[in-house]
Order: sequence, then C-alpha cells, then structure tokens
Amino acid sequence: MKITLNVDCTPEEARAFLGLPDLSGVNAVLVSELERRTRENVDTLADPKAFWDKALSAGVGSMDAFATLFARASKTSGQD
Repeated sequence: MKITLNVDCTPEEARAFLGLPDLSGVNAVLVSELERRTRENVDTLADPKAFWDKALSAGVGSMDAFATLFARASKTSGQD
C-alpha cells in the first residue's frame, strides 16, 4: 500500500506546526554581519595572497579551537 500526502503551507507555517523556533531575527543578524565583514575585506579579494593568508590563518585557529573543545568534551564525558 502506498499513501501520498501533500501539504500546502509556507515554511513559516511548517515551522510553527512542528514547534520549531523562528530564527529569522538571528538570520538577519548573521547576514548583516557577513555583509559588513565582506565590505571590510573586499580589498583582499583583489589580492589572492592576502586573501589566502587571512583564510588559512583563520582556518588554523578554528581547527585548534575545535581540537581544544573536543579534548575538553572527551575528558568530561568519562566523569560521572
């Protein structure tokens, strides 16, 4: 047996029905911050060396932060 159910609703209606939070305010803040940072760093897009220097330095810091977070989580997970 095969049953097909079509629901015609907006994404907002679906989120409300499922009890999910409305994150449109958070999304607006994130988008505006990304736009601001892009405007500030648009000059690095013209210089590939400067762009990759910034991108790689941020990536290494992120990886170190993730490793530290993972190490802390694994240490506390063994404790009761």
